[in-house]
Amino acid sequence: MSLREATADDLPALTAFLRQHEATSMFPLSNLAGAGLHGAGFYGMRFWISGDVSGAIGLTNGGMLQPQWPGAADWAAARAVLAGAELTGVIGPAGQVRPLVEALGLGSVAISLDAVESGFVMELNDLTLPEGPGVLAGLEAADPNLLSEWRAEHLTEVTATPPDRAATQALAEVERWRAAGSHRVLMEGDQPVAMCGFNAALPDVVQVGGVYVPPALRGKGRARRVVALHLAEARAKGVRRARLFAVSDQAARAYRAIGFGPADPVGLVLFADPQRVPAWA
Repeated sequence: MSLREATADDLPALTAFLRQHEATSMFPLSNLAGAGLHGAGFYGMRFWISGDVSGAIGLTNGGMLQPQWPGAADWAAARAVLAGAELTGVIGPAGQVRPLVEALGLGSVAISLDAVESGFVMELNDLTLPEGPGVLAGLEAADPNLLSEWRAEHLTEVTATPPDRAATQALAEVERWRAAGSHRVLMEGDQPVAMCGFNAALPDVVQVGGVYVPPALRGKGRARRVVALHLAEARAKGVRRARLFAVSDQAARAYRAIGFGPADPVGLVLFADPQRVPAWA
C-alpha cells in the first residue's frame, strides 16, 4: 500500500483516525492541535497517510517519527516517502516502532534507547489526591538552572542521553516548558522537591511526562503528589482524562496509587546520532 503526504483537506479525517487510537497517538494529536499541519517550530509536523486514512506516519520538525498504522502489511512504503529525511528517533505503538525502523534501513545503526513502556490511563473523576507536604507552583518558582540540571539528569537516567547532549537539550526544553506553561514544581517551603509536566495536551485529555524527583528526595511520595496535584488543576479546567507511560515498576506503582489503570504500551527508539533515511539502492 502506498502512502501520500497529507494536506489540509485531510486534517479532519486524520485527526479522527488518530483519536480512535488516542492511547498511543497523544503526541501527534497534541502537535497537530498546537502547531497544525506543516506548522513551524520544533513540534510542527508533516504526515503521510494511506488512501483510506487507515494508517499514518508523522514526522516532527525536530526529527521524531510517530507512526500509527495498525495492521500495516508493508512498512516498506514508508521508506519510499521518507528517503532523505533526518530522524532522531521513533515513538509509537509498541508493535510498530521496531518494524518501521527496520523497514527504513536503520535497524543496525547505533541507538541510545530501545524500550517498551507500559501505558496507563485514568478518568480524572477517579483521581486520588495523596496527603503530604508541598504545594504546586509554576516553573517560575524555581531556579531555571536547577530545573535544567534536573531535566538533564532525567534524560541521562531514563533515555541514556550522553551528559553533554542532555545538558544542551535540557536547557532548550525547560525554556519551552516555561513559555508553554506546561510544567509544575512541588514546593516544600521555598525548596522545589519534584517536577511534573504535560508532554501532550488536548482540551479534554492530557498526557503526563517529565516527572522527576532528585534521587536524595525519593521514597517519600513526592512523585505521586506532584502528578496528582497537577492533574487536579487540569480537572478544574475541564480536562476529563489523563494518560502516561511508565519507565519502571516503581513509577507504575506510584501511578496506580493515584488512580491510573493499564492502557496500550508505547515503543521508543532513540538514535545515538541523527540518521538520514537511505533511499533504495
